[in-house]
Amino acid sequence: MSQAELVLRSTRVVTPEGTRAASVAVAGGTITAVLPYDAPVPEGARLEDVGDHVVLPGLVDTHVHVNDPGRTEWEGFWTATRAAAAGGITTLVDMPLNSIPPTTTVENLRVKREVAAAKAHIDVGFWGGALPDNVKDLRPLHEAGVFGFKAFLSPSGVDEFPHLDQEQLARSLAEIAAFDGLLIVHAEDPHHLAAAPQQGGPKYSHFLASRPRDAEDTAIAALLAQAKRFNARVHVLHLSSSDALPLIAEARADGVRVTVETCPHYLTLTAEEVPDGASEFKCCPPIREAANQDLLWQALADGTIDCVVTDHSPSTADLKTDDFATAWGGIAGLQLSLPAMWTKARERGLGLEDIVRWMSAHTARQVGLDGRKGAIAAGHDADFAVLAPDETFTVDPAALQHRNRVTAYAGKTLYGVVKSTWLRGERIVADGAFTDPKGQLLTRT
Repeated sequence: MSQAELVLRSTRVVTPEGTRAASVAVAGGTITAVLPYDAPVPEGARLEDVGDHVVLPGLVDTHVHVNDPGRTEWEGFWTATRAAAAGGITTLVDMPLNSIPPTTTVENLRVKREVAAAKAHIDVGFWGGALPDNVKDLRPLHEAGVFGFKAFLSPSGVDEFPHLDQEQLARSLAEIAAFDGLLIVHAEDPHHLAAAPQQGGPKYSHFLASRPRDAEDTAIAALLAQAKRFNARVHVLHLSSSDALPLIAEARADGVRVTVETCPHYLTLTAEEVPDGASEFKCCPPIREAANQDLLWQALADGTIDCVVTDHSPSTADLKTDDFATAWGGIAGLQLSLPAMWTKARERGLGLEDIVRWMSAHTARQVGLDGRKGAIAAGHDADFAVLAPDETFTVDPAALQHRNRVTAYAGKTLYGVVKSTWLRGERIVADGAFTDPKGQLLTRT
């Protein structure tokens, strides 16, 4: 056997070549070999045999709002990364807004990194932000190691992070394309949103009508045109409208460099089941109808949608009022994303290899970490989630680790219990018990 300090053994290990019985050798925090199940354990190595539990590569969540510093009453690195670790996520990339200051200058990035350094239970990277007035800051942020740049095409919901109009988008995209960076975009068109019926109150149908699909479709079409104009790399965030899928497929066929994500809540929850007044289900763009959801799953299967991320966007409970027009829009899903996705995937005849592709391999690839994250393979970080896929649990908000324990999944029974989570060969969570923070801060390479 290859050099090893740890051997993690299971009858079911999800590797890039498929799921098989294997012994995973680890030394210095790195996978040194994936060997046959009955390979001998070298002298001095510790054997951890997890039986029939499935060993997955740690999940990589590239869309998380940690809100730290500045809105730490909403969330923070300590609580967000604990929730992630409890859910089998070993790497996250933090969004540049909802913290104060936003990550829109090198100095603000320095502040964010200082705050995160001592609190991270898992590995953490950072997105920069593209604002109307910070084009000059984009290249320095890129050189400082952010993984790309977030922009809104409609109001973000926080004053310190204004959206881009089409002219401002073109300026930012031209600059980012000049160093082959990545622009990730909240794509809803403000004019279509303004023209949509706006009714306050508790009815979810009214909120859904206020964020129509054509707002997404129009914004995505404009983004794709700009990306083609500048030969720029763009990524569509949290796609909820299935109507945009043909636009994306056509653009790719035309050579546009575009990737797309969606979120567990769009794939596991439907508009038909959202109770009136239940703003824990509110997010922007919104959870849409079951027929729309079916098309999102189909697009995942055929590769039109590349990956699944949480868009974890928590707030204090008081901001989740029963008025959908004024309640904070965001779903906190870090800890439950894996079981929520697995529950629905197995209903559709899909496997854990599909989950790994969408939530680990492809997300790692999106941010250029696929050389060390997202796979159980020699040379990769020894990041693992050990899952009991056939065990179920009922979601109790009190058992969640994120700061404000509001969840759209309360009371739901889900398949898939995360038994332990490992970061670079160290078990950081086991049966609900956590070690001290061991996460590292990541930069784009």
